[in-house]
Amino acid sequence: MLLASSFYASVARERRRWYARRPDWRRRLERPVVSVGSVTVGGSGKTPVAALVARLLQVAGHRPAVLTRGYARAVPSGGVTVVSDGRQVIAELDHAGDEPLVLARQLPGVPVLVASDRYLAGRLAETRLGCTIHVLDDGFQHFELERDVDLVLLSPEDVERPVTLPFGRLREPIDVVRAASAIIVGEADEVQAARMGQSVGVRDVFRLVRALDRPRRPEALAGSIEPATGTRVVAVAGIARPQQFFSALEAEGWTLVGRLAFADHHRFTDADMTDIAAATRAAQAELVLTTEKDIVRMEPLGELPMPIAWVPMRVSIEPVEEFEAWLLERLRT
Repeated sequence: MLLASSFYASVARERRRWYARRPDWRRRLERPVVSVGSVTVGGSGKTPVAALVARLLQVAGHRPAVLTRGYARAVPSGGVTVVSDGRQVIAELDHAGDEPLVLARQLPGVPVLVASDRYLAGRLAETRLGCTIHVLDDGFQHFELERDVDLVLLSPEDVERPVTLPFGRLREPIDVVRAASAIIVGEADEVQAARMGQSVGVRDVFRLVRALDRPRRPEALAGSIEPATGTRVVAVAGIARPQQFFSALEAEGWTLVGRLAFADHHRFTDADMTDIAAATRAAQAELVLTTEKDIVRMEPLGELPMPIAWVPMRVSIEPVEEFEAWLLERLRT
């Protein structure tokens, strides 16, 4: 078991070294690039952080674009898919992918582009959409593109159990994190975060804080729902770490009488909706709660056969003012 993970780690480390020895293989966009990435597979919070960084840059007077891969799209394209041109969302789920579609909805005024070739997407954003800076979603392993700032999300588990795939969660050995400009630590207090920075050899350390917002109805129904302590709900999640979502709902006071977990990026079907509705009735639940990433995969099915709402996730990078000042100063220099 450990032998397979050790082999994977050596291959991943050599890939990083290969690109480091060949800087001419890495292309540079005309505008700066801020990468948000991690060393783990799924569930680290990269996409919400990419959205937060894009908003921060927008408020600071930049015209950001988000460049993303669009993992698990039903209809992949060999070129660039413009999910949002900054004025409106112009790509549907099958062509955009769930996470890019969520980003496009969350970021009015910010173009969101999907492509395996992020350089090509960035050039289109610069020349046709007038963007002055790029946010590279899930970019720490995308060596083909030069970055000006590398933000890496990390959790205590990543450092305490640094096992690579296929028997761990790490995409690369933990020691590669020293290449980051800064780490953003989730699920840790200030003391833990500082220790993790020392452990991986990164000086600039910030903390990721997540919290659930009020549930919202799908767009067809609109409006938000006031949390009611003790309300019986069925929780549905097709994300990388569904248990985190379930636990967060319970912490907010919801009474979970059912938990339905699907694979990350699961494409919901009419049969799935029928099963969820049946589970809701059987549990005598008043409501189904799901994630924003899941609701965009449910909406194409039309009217859903049960009362449902999605729960936004709010994130902040703390200390807030210190992080903003640090990032903008890095970009100036």
